[in-house]
Amino acid sequence: MDRRRFLRTVAVVGGGAAVARALAADRDAPERRPSAARGKKSETARVALVRAADRAEGVRRAIELLELPAPKGKSLFLKPNCNSADAFPGSTHAETLAALVRSLLAAGAGRLTVGDRSGMGETRRVMQRKGILEMARELRFETVVFDELGADGWVAKQVPGGHWKRGFALAAPALSADGIVQTCCLKTHRFGGHFTLSLKNSVGLAAKVVPGEPYDYMAELHGSPHQRLMIAEINAAYRPDLVLLDAMEGFADGGPDTGRRIAPGVILAGADRVAVDAVGVAMLRHHGTTAAVSRGRVFEQEQIARAAELGIGISSPEKIEIVAADATSAEYARAIRDQLLA
Repeated sequence: MDRRRFLRTVAVVGGGAAVARALAADRDAPERRPSAARGKKSETARVALVRAADRAEGVRRAIELLELPAPKGKSLFLKPNCNSADAFPGSTHAETLAALVRSLLAAGAGRLTVGDRSGMGETRRVMQRKGILEMARELRFETVVFDELGADGWVAKQVPGGHWKRGFALAAPALSADGIVQTCCLKTHRFGGHFTLSLKNSVGLAAKVVPGEPYDYMAELHGSPHQRLMIAEINAAYRPDLVLLDAMEGFADGGPDTGRRIAPGVILAGADRVAVDAVGVAMLRHHGTTAAVSRGRVFEQEQIARAAELGIGISSPEKIEIVAADATSAEYARAIRDQLLA
């Protein structure tokens, strides 16, 4: 029995055959919408789980477990968590970003661009303090600071039946790439989001203010009683090809910049944001978290429930296939699946 088949045999938690979404899939679909928006729903969603002492090795192994086709020659936009310049897990760890960039370039990616909009700081300064601008010179990728985009750098979006008063706007450099890759952190969110994983990380793709327009979209978001639903709705306007969640450490309360630290020692990867976030919430519950994140079933959390309703990802925990890297990872994954199904 070869190594790949062995891993599938002993380290898959959950059932059903899963097909990982390809980095190059469905490029002709309008506005890079999720599969459900095209009248199709994936029956299962694979989430790779790796417990690792070495962050870069964990990133490499998690991506390998997904068995994605190589993005040869594709332009990729990479969205990290640069909400603030706070140390990990308040923002993306430099080693995680570098490992992800190296993995994508080694797989044959073409032009690679890293960009974001900070919510708790001036973005260029945040990216500078996090070492991203220096890393770009070393690893030869491009950067874009969303704060500096003109009016033509934003694309207006509407979600039918959504809770945004006048829609929202997403950064054109991300939408124009051949593929979008996202890397996020494991943490709670004390300002109304309850948790900030991959769905919440998408808020950084949206404009606070579009130049020439007086409207403050982020003031609307953070002042709305529908904040968690609106977070999910941003995700209906685009689809990432890969999500990498760095859970080597996390905030089990507080967040997004500071909080009580936990150390799961885990890297997660997947293409389905609902599945990745559901596993992330289950991890927070496993380690003990806030009353808001602990309330109800995982798929009753508003971000996840609304995203599933919109067809952004799978609709129930039974449809999540956690693929573990080894026996140690599989043992942890079984505990997380128990939380998912509770």
